[in-house]
Amino acid sequence: MTLLLFAGLAYLLGSVPFAMISSWVFQLPDPRTYGSKNPGATNVLRSGKKAAAVLTLLGDAGKGWLAVFLAQSYAPQWGLGEEAVAIAALAVFLGHVFSVFLRFQGGKGVATAVGVLLGLNLWLGLLAMVTWLLVAFVWRISSLSALVAAALTPLYSIGLLGFEVNTLAVSAMSLLLIWRHQSNIVNLLTGKEGRIGEKKSPE
Repeated sequence: MTLLLFAGLAYLLGSVPFAMISSWVFQLPDPRTYGSKNPGATNVLRSGKKAAAVLTLLGDAGKGWLAVFLAQSYAPQWGLGEEAVAIAALAVFLGHVFSVFLRFQGGKGVATAVGVLLGLNLWLGLLAMVTWLLVAFVWRISSLSALVAAALTPLYSIGLLGFEVNTLAVSAMSLLLIWRHQSNIVNLLTGKEGRIGEKKSPE
């Protein structure tokens, strides 16, 4: 029952749509109406408002980190171990991807996943970020960066955390993140994927 409580609270936290909040703050169109129609930082950047994209990025990553931090802080008091942390980590990610506040149509989860990784292990999060940045620097394609980082992060987790429950959560997140990028994979294969910084006018 307590594990369900941890999962439920983490899911609700993950469901908070910072792309929508930042767009409202900066009086921008609904990010689901332009560009990739994804409520995430990369698509908000297409509005041309960098501050809104940064706020979205920090909010989405922050909720991932916060869910893990709170689970790590309070799980021992409830007699729970790492399984509670792993469940909270996966639940906050699922909340972002399937947000109850957006009729279960959320973002792709890259920033939230990074926040979760930083919460689980600082070096794990940094390795994922460096991987994303290196790929983005070379090819300037956000989705490709996310896919490469998602594919490599479970290996990083095995090296840093070993074969344990948090690594299982990280692996599940990576698989879901890759699945959420199906349309991007098709665009990459056909050469139609947009590049970072491209501005698309609202439809």
